[in-house]
Amino acid sequence: MATLPAEAQCAMCRAVLESEEKGQAAEGINNGIIYLMIFPYLLVGGVGYAIYRMRKKAKETET
Repeated sequence: MATLPAEAQCAMCRAVLESEEKGQAAEGINNGIIYLMIFPYLLVGGVGYAIYRMRKKAKETET
């Protein structure tokens, strides 16, 4: 499988950022979006790991 990097903003952010010539604000917005997307994945991963540990501990107490 091949993947290509993709960066996107909402329509309003895109319209404002396209008018800027240097693109520094666009890069900052994209980095902010990625930063905000990390936390839901960390939370889901943490809950999944906690469930895994609870099940593993329950199996060990049964045997």
